Amino acid sequence: MTEQTAPATARPGGAGRREGAGVRAGLFTRSFGPPPGTGGTTVVLVHGLGLSGRYFTPLARRLAANGATVLVPDLPGNAWSRAAARRMPDVERAADALARWHRRLSPGPSLLAANSVGCQVAAALAVRHPRLVRRLVLLGPALEPGVSGLRHCGRLLADAPREPLSLLGVAATDYLLTGPLRFAASLRHALRDAAGAFEGHLARVAAPTLVIRGTGDTIASHAWIRHAARLVPDGRAVDVPGAAHAAHHSAPEAVARLIEEFTAEETEEPKEPKETEETEETEAAEAQETGRTGEKA
Repeated sequence: MTEQTAPATARPGGAGRREGAGVRAGLFTRSFGPPPGTGGTTVVLVHGLGLSGRYFTPLARRLAANGATVLVPDLPGNAWSRAAARRMPDVERAADALARWHRRLSPGPSLLAANSVGCQVAAALAVRHPRLVRRLVLLGPALEPGVSGLRHCGRLLADAPREPLSLLGVAATDYLLTGPLRFAASLRHALRDAAGAFEGHLARVAAPTLVIRGTGDTIASHAWIRHAARLVPDGRAVDVPGAAHAAHHSAPEAVARLIEEFTAEETEEPKEPKETEETEETEAAEAQETGRTGEKA
């Protein structure tokens, strides 16, 4: 895939509001604010199942307005990064692909914020590539271990009427771009990860972690969010009143304020944990594996 980066466009409010979109480091990427490495906080936003990063735009603009560099990739196989993989990678392979993308665009550690099933990818990345993550924010992490796929679908349907119409339009378009076969494959991978590795990854996350839930979220239950926060050695949970599953879209101001307050707690430079042996052994093979074999859509 050739690199295609759209020119950055200045928005009202100055350089901190610059935006761009295009294929960067192998994944379609939306960028907001100043370029990486210019001294401010770098925030990477990770989308959920079958979606693109478009539904993060309100939050990304709000964070960039205060000087953060915000990078929003479409994960391999999804939406505008559909051609980046010939099959949908599982959670850990998606995390490894995201880590390679991260190193090419922003080699220093970032604040990693993810929504829904994207939280599973973010947790795997934080464990397998700890030097890339200085802080972790999980927005409505799914899928809850022990809950069937059918019940999760019911929860998703119950959440839809609680979300803004603008989000539903974005989601419908993204699901069509990703395609039903890839969506189904991604769901299978996510359910397998939720039943096995997800809680273990959370327990091994070294970065300080904030778990955020909209009080109207029918997908990520109150009890599960509290349990997830307790699993992380340095984790805590907070609610956004009135928001549903995609709190970052319906309440971007409240979520941005929580993220900025969380970031401001840093009092020293982050340590650089050693990469795990598992990562070192699998990364080269994974670079060849992703996009080479498997189901086609």
